[in-house]
Formats: sequence, structure tokens, C-alpha cells
Amino acid sequence: MERVVDLRKFEERLEERLEERLEERLQTSETFLLSSVLAFSGGFQDAYTYNVRDRVFSNAQTGNVVLMSQHIMMGDFAAGIRYLFPVLAFAAGVLLAEQVEHRYKNSRKVHWRQIIVIMEIAMLLAVGFIPATYNMAATVIVSLACSMQVQAFRKVKGYSYASTMCIGNLRSGTESLSVYIRERQPGALRKALHYYGIIAIFAIGAGIGGVCSKNVGIHSIWVSCVLLAAAGGMMIREHK
Repeated sequence: MERVVDLRKFEERLEERLEERLEERLQTSETFLLSSVLAFSGGFQDAYTYNVRDRVFSNAQTGNVVLMSQHIMMGDFAAGIRYLFPVLAFAAGVLLAEQVEHRYKNSRKVHWRQIIVIMEIAMLLAVGFIPATYNMAATVIVSLACSMQVQAFRKVKGYSYASTMCIGNLRSGTESLSVYIRERQPGALRKALHYYGIIAIFAIGAGIGGVCSKNVGIHSIWVSCVLLAAAGGMMIREHK
């Protein structure tokens, strides 16, 4: 019995040491602070397009696919197509981000993720100038920018995550919580809390995004530009 207890304590100490070493080697792009900024911005963007850009999601492509299929099956093809374009834009954004990574991954002048952030800021800045008569174009651009962010920033504290959606984070967080409940591993609990923390920050961003978009209107997307500029600034020191 004592051996089992000692072995468990040894495993816990070893796990803590490994996490400390991981923390030392962690890239800025994987820190909880930067991931939180991106998640807040992701929630803000989704609320923005839903509230002021014809109730179309920029990030939640599952919802767009459901609504697209529903409208098409009901014979409203025009409305169905309205939900199709953001889905295609999201796919195009992943493709574009992967190409940027491949081309600039070994660049010494600039980090490839900084290029993604600069592109995203430029896109969202332009969206703030697009009038309501062109809501579809605005939503497509936001979807493109969001998917580039998802592709570029995929880890927090070494754990895979998504900064612009919740379902994967909810699954991973709950899985880790289940492991903790069963095995009492402190690392599993920390992992679960990281995921739930990102979900909470995304939700706060969405809530504030909803309030801002309804009160400020189409220009409120510029809040995300400020957040992304802060995220880009955090990565400058890492690349030096």
C-alpha cells in the first residue's frame, strides 16, 4: 500500500516537473494570456456578424451549415446561399494560412503568425468601413480572417484548442475533468481549467461583442483590431 502511495507521489512530482519544463519552453503564441486575447476577439467577432451582419455566424460554421441546409430544403435558395459563402470563406482562410506558414515558417525577419495577425487586422479594419448593404461581403471577410486565426493558433499551454469556437474546447476540457475525477491527476485538472477558462473568455467576448455591435454598429469590429494588435505585440519579443 505504501509503495502505491509513494509511486503516485512520484508520478505527481514528475508530472509537475515536466509541466514546469514545458512552461519554460512555451512559445508566446501558446501562452494562456495571448490565447485569452484571441478567444475574446473570436467571441466578439461571432457576435458582431450575427447582430449587425444579417444574423450569419463568422466562426460557427456548423450553425451556418445547418441553416443553409434548412433554407435550401425549404426552397429558399437565396437564403441558403447566404450561409454557404461564409463556410467557403472559412475553408479558404485555412488554406491561405497554411500557405503563409509553409512560406515564412523559417523566416528570421518576421514570425509567420505575426503575418497572419497583420492580415487579420487589415481585413477587420476594412470590414468596419463596409456599409450594411454589403453585409454578405463583410461576413465573408470576417470568416476568412477567423479561420486564419484558428489555423495559426492551435495550442494553449501545449494543449490543442480553438480560439474562435467552443465545441472542441468543451469536449477536451470535460474529458480532462473526467480523468481528474477518476485518477486525481493534478495535471488533468489544470488542463480542464485551461479549456474552461478559454470557453469563459470566449463567452465574455461574445457578450461584450453583442452589446457593442448593437450600440456602436458596423464600426464595433475595430475592437477586435485593437485586441489583435495587442496579440501581435506580445509575439514581437518572442521573435527577437
